[in-house]
Amino acid sequence: MYVRSLSVVLLLALSSVLSAQETSWVERSNRHAEVMMAVRGAFQPEFTSFFGVSDYDEQVFDLGPRLGERYRAALREARAELQRRLADERDANVRQDLEIMIAAAEQEIEGSALGEKYELPWFPLMQALFIGHRTLLQPQVAAARRSAALVRLRRYTGLAAGSESIFAQARARFEERMADENLLGPVRLEVEQALADQPALVAGIRQLYEEFGMAEAGEVLDVFEQQAAEYAAWQREVVLARARDDFRRPAELYAFQLKSVGVDIDPRLLMQRAQVNFMETRAAMQALAPVVAEQKGLKVTDYRDVIRALKQEQLGTDEIEPYYREQVIPELERLIAEHGIVELPGRPMIMRLASAAETAAQPAPHMQPPPLVNNTGQMGQFVLPLGNPGIAGEVDSNYDDFNYPAVAWTLTAHEGRPGHELQFTAMVERGVSLARSLFAFNSANVEGWALYAEAEMVPYEPLEGQLIALQFRLMRAARAMLDPMLNLELISRAEAERVLREEVVLSAPMTRQELDRYTFRSPGQATSYFYGYSRILEMRAETELALGERFDRLEFNNFLLDQGLLPLDLLAEIVRTGFVPAQRAKARP
Repeated sequence: MYVRSLSVVLLLALSSVLSAQETSWVERSNRHAEVMMAVRGAFQPEFTSFFGVSDYDEQVFDLGPRLGERYRAALREARAELQRRLADERDANVRQDLEIMIAAAEQEIEGSALGEKYELPWFPLMQALFIGHRTLLQPQVAAARRSAALVRLRRYTGLAAGSESIFAQARARFEERMADENLLGPVRLEVEQALADQPALVAGIRQLYEEFGMAEAGEVLDVFEQQAAEYAAWQREVVLARARDDFRRPAELYAFQLKSVGVDIDPRLLMQRAQVNFMETRAAMQALAPVVAEQKGLKVTDYRDVIRALKQEQLGTDEIEPYYREQVIPELERLIAEHGIVELPGRPMIMRLASAAETAAQPAPHMQPPPLVNNTGQMGQFVLPLGNPGIAGEVDSNYDDFNYPAVAWTLTAHEGRPGHELQFTAMVERGVSLARSLFAFNSANVEGWALYAEAEMVPYEPLEGQLIALQFRLMRAARAMLDPMLNLELISRAEAERVLREEVVLSAPMTRQELDRYTFRSPGQATSYFYGYSRILEMRAETELALGERFDRLEFNNFLLDQGLLPLDLLAEIVRTGFVPAQRAKARP
């Protein structure tokens, strides 16, 4: 596998900084960001391709020997270079960005070391391979880039000169450490789910090549599918033998996972705050439910029964996109403009249904971000799956949480506008630096903004939409309770399941998806919604109190979007020291 020398890349990056004409602090910051992009490109080229850097389209991620050691060494070298540049930098904004990237390097070093210390090197490989292909094989990607997918496929299979099968490398990295009994094997449910998802993901890769008329991929795909089948058989025989039924990780590792998503408080304090919010939100739902029931002609009044009744009105597959595009999205955009919530771009939003492979790779509604680098007009996409594949590989027909009219309002506000789609669009169109978009990325900011966006729209939505928005807020409070409780052994999976099924009123497959998320798919990440939302509300309250009648919601929300994905402490400080004084000065006669 070809990997550019980090030292050469650093020299090229430094040369570009010295020779380019400086026109703005963002451009200068972005040239500094080449240092970290070089590390990402060398070890995780699919990641850099995903965000728009075409230089790495033909490369594949590094699973070679001594991977962790080499990765940490590259990050240390990059960190040292950024620290040298920080010492010479005088612009406050650029200095801040350099500090963000240095912190990102340090966090990745820490995460790599902890993973190597505690866990066997296994991850859902086929999911990553599918995403590596979908990045290049999609309508918004320039046709000139799509041919790189076949080069990437040949590298995945080891058919390209100088490459080795990615499946063989993954097996080698696992087997060279599997005898160490001190290392935790993967969670059994995660391995079983990955095996169940593999047929849809493999078929999805072939479907991508067929969709773009790349018949020349046929023979390479045959080899790829054979290797994938052999890898699945090996996982059933070898990986499952080292898999564990107990999902919990060491406290040090779970604490890092919380920190890595932007949750910087003690998990027990987080649980306490979430418990209070859970009770308050549930009470609000109970107050609203009878009003919704009367409007809809329902004979039930308990919020649980009202939600179940609303779920009965499931949209047909051919009805979903028209309902969103013709009714929900236009009305939400009208309300956003009418009430001065945030500035909207002058172009339509993309919303589409997920393919079977996309559903297997990411079985929840999500926003597929646009390229943050070299963007030539590509847009983010709100993607809605039609089900949740179980371990048996079949989609559960009882997955009724996302495809009925009442849920469309808060889903669109979260994944679309004014939520994720608008946040990522703003980063591209307003010229946010790479440090503040790519390297500051943290779920507490991203998901906190999207949940805040939901809350901004609730007062203007239909009553049934308001009830489901509160249900989703209840789910986020439940996440911030149950995720740490499960990982700190304070609740059983069965009791957590009861809370989600009976109190939050989620379907059985959605409940399973939630519990899998807390326990092995991404422990800690689900807490970031509630925490990020709470922190943004704190900023909003502090700002309103500081400005009084001079507070302008439109300008406040626009200002938050202008800052990219800053860690929440830093974002709060910038609001306090930047936005508030500027608004006070502007308000003077």
